[in-house]
Amino acid sequence: MNQTNESLDALKDIKSLMERSSRFISLSGLAGVFSGVFALLGAAAAYWRVNMAPWALRDSDTPFGTGRIVDIDSNVALFLAIDALIVLLASIAVSYYFTKRKAKLKQQPLWGTYSKHLLINLSIPLVTGGLFCLVLFAHGLIGLIAPTTLIFYGLALVNAGRFSLEEISYLGLSEIALGLLSFMLLGFGLVFWTIGFGVLHIVYGILMYYRHDR
Repeated sequence: MNQTNESLDALKDIKSLMERSSRFISLSGLAGVFSGVFALLGAAAAYWRVNMAPWALRDSDTPFGTGRIVDIDSNVALFLAIDALIVLLASIAVSYYFTKRKAKLKQQPLWGTYSKHLLINLSIPLVTGGLFCLVLFAHGLIGLIAPTTLIFYGLALVNAGRFSLEEISYLGLSEIALGLLSFMLLGFGLVFWTIGFGVLHIVYGILMYYRHDR
């Protein structure tokens, strides 16, 4: 009986080793925490600026409206674009730093087969979602952009999670659920965006740190 248990444990160890060797495991939980903090700061700045400008919403006869904005201040739009770009660049920079440091500690190449697969599978939904959001903006459907970004970001994470830590996929599913809920409550896009890119990143970042980084 003991020999059987030992054999099962050995098989589990081999399976775990094979799974880890086929995934890019150098993503750092600290990167998620810092990205979440940056998103919270960016959301606070966006909230402050948006509430200083008149935004006119035009709803249809549907229960949830269209999210169409008739009159948008160009200065506000520019501020939001710059704000989002700063948050994005800061998140990329801190993710690169912590991932590079963790890859060195684990003696895993930063740019290898699995990191390439992860980046490709992450980029396709992200680029598609970004282009789709530009189309929404061009048609004045500003209220739909926040839930759309959450859904496409979630799809990107689920897609990339096959080549990384399992928490990445769970984070993606959480982002998708939050995005769908945001579609049902148009007008609260900034709140859902703050939860998705801020709070969830911090929560999953802490979880990843305690499970994989320490």
